[in-house]
Amino acid sequence: MRNNRGFKPREEKKDAHRTNNAIRVPEVRLVGENVEVGVYKTIDALRMAEEQELDLVEISPNAAPPVCKIMDYGKFLYQQKKREKELKAKSSQVVIKEIRFGPQTDEHDYEFKKKNAIKFLQDGAKLKAFVFFKGRSIIYKEQGQILLLRLAQELEEYGKVEQMPVLEGKRMIMYLASKKKNK
Repeated sequence: MRNNRGFKPREEKKDAHRTNNAIRVPEVRLVGENVEVGVYKTIDALRMAEEQELDLVEISPNAAPPVCKIMDYGKFLYQQKKREKELKAKSSQVVIKEIRFGPQTDEHDYEFKKKNAIKFLQDGAKLKAFVFFKGRSIIYKEQGQILLLRLAQELEEYGKVEQMPVLEGKRMIMYLASKKKNK
């Protein structure tokens, strides 16, 4: 449905679990710390949750009868978000740095790019080194491969080869991973 301005109204965010009066089945199986495990009428389970000043939360809606738990739902959601945030903080992003060569790169340019590659690998990034063949320079495939293999050999103490040189279209690509662990 659209409002009179033509925009869709913002939909309410639905919780992952049904709680309290949203549970519309006649019977539920109740589990939890402060409750005797068993099958109860939904009205009785709601009353028990109300007496404890907690929420009745449907955990497994597909079971017969649905499994519910009496708990503080707000606190549960807070802890869940906190756990997800911690996991996200612990995961690390993989940074891929690129270095581009020509098939006939001269010695000075090669040394300069090798120095940058060493810096990238020491910082813990992955390295994508490639030789780009323009026009008819594709006839120098062997030179490009030799260049990349020489780079891999010279960077052996900083990183290990993840993928040997492979020709993809007009590029010969090689991946190197840092030996130093990301922090």
